[in-house]
Amino acid sequence: MSVATTDRAVTRDDLVDFVYDEVRMLDEGRWDDWLKLWLPDGMYWMPLDYKQTDPIHETSLMWEDQFMLRLRVERLNGARTFSQKPKSRCHHVIQRPYVDRIDNAAGEYVVVTQMHYVETRLDDQMLLALTARHDLVREGDALRIRQKRVDILNCDAAFGNIQLLP
Repeated sequence: MSVATTDRAVTRDDLVDFVYDEVRMLDEGRWDDWLKLWLPDGMYWMPLDYKQTDPIHETSLMWEDQFMLRLRVERLNGARTFSQKPKSRCHHVIQRPYVDRIDNAAGEYVVVTQMHYVETRLDDQMLLALTARHDLVREGDALRIRQKRVDILNCDAAFGNIQLLP
């Protein structure tokens, strides 16, 4: 996804559009396009505890590298994934993202978005209130995800499996 060119600075609107475009990809099930947003060493993190600071030495709901994200996408795209017949669907309702950092000199950006996430399959529907933080970097003419942290408001509650990606 190209949101900037190398001859101009990344703007607040570029960063906000990036988040809206990512959410649309997830809602439309465009998993392969979504994977292209990630750096090869990018990490998807969903902490288990409120205000958790360490994904390595503390248990997380998700701490997925590129291999795990690709495995998840292959499962979601797979024709023989019987647990996904019919397929799960999701819907993100997001607030306008906050742009917390723009550093065009370093090519680093931070965007924080509060949202409601709905995931459904058959008669089951799950609603999560969450905050997503994107640590982005500029790579050539594109923004890429270095880390996405998703904090669920009631992360300490018991809930079912999350099949897709908030």
